[in-house]
Amino acid sequence: MPLLPLIHKHSDADVTCYNDFGESKRHGPEQRYLSPTTGTCRKLVVQAVTPSGKFEVAIKDHTNHTNKLAIWLFTNCPFRRWIFFKWIGIWLWFAVKLLVPLVLFLVKIYFDLIGGYEDTESSYSTGYYKPYLRQFQGQLWAARCRMEHSSRVKEVLETNTRTHASYPRILMIRTTNGWVQCTDRDIIIHTRFIAISFRRADAFVRGPDEKKDRAQFIDEVRATVLGQQFDAYWLDLECTGETPSEKSLDVYCMADVYRRAETTLIMLGRAASGENKCWRGWGERVWTFPEALLSSRLCYKFRDREEVKPLSLFELANLAYANSDDEQAIVHAYGGKDPLERLERLTLLKKAIWRRATASLPIVSGPPLPPKLDMIGGGPVTGEVYKPYSAERVYALMGFFEHRIQPTHEEDDLRALARLSMANDSDRITERMVSMFPSTTTPGACWYADNDIYDANLWDILPEIQVAGVTQNGALVLDGCRATAIRWKDFPDVVCFPECSRSRQIVGFIPYFSWPFIVIGLAIIWQTISRPGGIVFISVGVLLLILSPPLLLFGQSGRIVTAQPWLIGVKGVIDRETVESHLYGGTIGRFARMVPFPKMYFTPSGSPFSKPAQRVIRRGSDKQYEDAKEQGQSGPDAGNMYTLIDTYSSTMYYFRAERPPTVCIFTGREGGLGRFVLCSEKCKENELHKETVLRMPTEISQRMELCGWVALG
Repeated sequence: MPLLPLIHKHSDADVTCYNDFGESKRHGPEQRYLSPTTGTCRKLVVQAVTPSGKFEVAIKDHTNHTNKLAIWLFTNCPFRRWIFFKWIGIWLWFAVKLLVPLVLFLVKIYFDLIGGYEDTESSYSTGYYKPYLRQFQGQLWAARCRMEHSSRVKEVLETNTRTHASYPRILMIRTTNGWVQCTDRDIIIHTRFIAISFRRADAFVRGPDEKKDRAQFIDEVRATVLGQQFDAYWLDLECTGETPSEKSLDVYCMADVYRRAETTLIMLGRAASGENKCWRGWGERVWTFPEALLSSRLCYKFRDREEVKPLSLFELANLAYANSDDEQAIVHAYGGKDPLERLERLTLLKKAIWRRATASLPIVSGPPLPPKLDMIGGGPVTGEVYKPYSAERVYALMGFFEHRIQPTHEEDDLRALARLSMANDSDRITERMVSMFPSTTTPGACWYADNDIYDANLWDILPEIQVAGVTQNGALVLDGCRATAIRWKDFPDVVCFPECSRSRQIVGFIPYFSWPFIVIGLAIIWQTISRPGGIVFISVGVLLLILSPPLLLFGQSGRIVTAQPWLIGVKGVIDRETVESHLYGGTIGRFARMVPFPKMYFTPSGSPFSKPAQRVIRRGSDKQYEDAKEQGQSGPDAGNMYTLIDTYSSTMYYFRAERPPTVCIFTGREGGLGRFVLCSEKCKENELHKETVLRMPTEISQRMELCGWVALG
């Protein structure tokens, strides 16, 4: 699987992408990201615990250099022969560093006096995460709003098709001239009829005797219909149109056929081959559920037996779905025995229909693949010349929804599912799937999810986004996203505000008096005012310089109340103390007595590697670091482990990803936390790819700026 969708490489610049102004840029196949400050596409440089390759660098930071020098001076004794001169040199450099704030302060006063100074503090601490600037610019293949342009070719029937048809388009009716095909609406709506449900393998097989077997099966159906005192029936072998438009309309109205029928007759194979085998074969068909669950009454007949027996939904569950708890739950829900919530019922239906893509009962994990001819109940459901739809499973599912979509041969399951979800906005199925983290994610439809690593159900997700449309590639175009860029190249200089303590403020300000004392002392001596007084001032200043390292560190210690929001990424598993040293100068761990609270925490339930601590206070266990480190070194996740640091909530997350995610999107809520989708960028397609999903505090989403449309594909 290539890292980025691109053509065969012929040069170092064979990928073309476009910025928001439509300007093109050519570059190589390396992973790229959109700079949140310049809006240009750049090479992604990743800081790593163990760098490898030209695009990985050692971990570095831009924290206050004065603090680092103070830490070194405070933790290294100068009275060791081999370090004394080094200590003096670093102390002199530290003293010069203390002079810089004084110079800046004087410059500020000067500009204040002449009225030309403007406070630029907000440029360093905006209170918001770095924005994600790229927006989706292409055309939609299918749009939610009719005012938007859609490149999907629509058939004429789509503009005037009823949401729910109350009668079939064609019926087989018995007249004085025998059985004839009837298309007269006035006759059909007043005719009682039986709908026939069957499996092609039980009716005929392809070969030289196919026509003979088909005719024999139809004769058996007609005899059974007459035996049930009916003069009309619907059988897809005879009641579907000839043109593609007519066939699409018949599939669109398939669910209404069984709703409208007085009885649905299940024609099974020969009982001599085994009754259980016949029921299992019929139950594996894609159209089993709309045919059975939407019918008012059911009956069944084996081909080698004359008797037609009535059937309840509960009996059907035991006969056709005895090996699946999900199918039995669905049948019981429609039978009124165990009612399910609407979304839960639809989710179980989709799951049950999807697993029939392989014509077997075991559940198929991952996104659906376009079904082949032999996957749909052993063959086509509407006759010999019927061309199967790639999205047949979605069309079988849509009968249970309030609004449907017009079938078409040009779409697959995923695009059809997106259209069905957009047509039924109250269910918001695709919006909920975006927030889920499946066990396997495919590169072509990363938004699709059949399961969730965090064991959440579809109805547990409360989406905060809306799908505006679907692209030709099957990507979802999302609206209402709050997004931020993730920083990978290094640790920035995080503007933070520690707890206000009068003693810390006073002690932390004392080192900056050292140079004023020295300057005043020199001035006194220069002006020959009082030589002893000048020496006293200089001595006090030098003494303050010597004591400045511990005084400065104590003044800047303490719990961080709030900090500039940043999401910082590191490849590999990094420990908490190292993160703290790169963020806030490393005072934690070295000066534990000065710092009453730690500045970084592990998440108790935010990632697949999280472990809650068994204590009174809700915290993440420190053990998750060792577990994640072991996975990153020798487990199946070796080489693909990453660490994400959130400075706003002071939380660390360990996760696995195929590529470093560069964008974080807030998509929904679940279980008291927000769902944040971490994505890598595919600049050529102008799309994002889901790498992982983290459960982070919902309140941090308010520090993310709203972005325009983004495509997740």
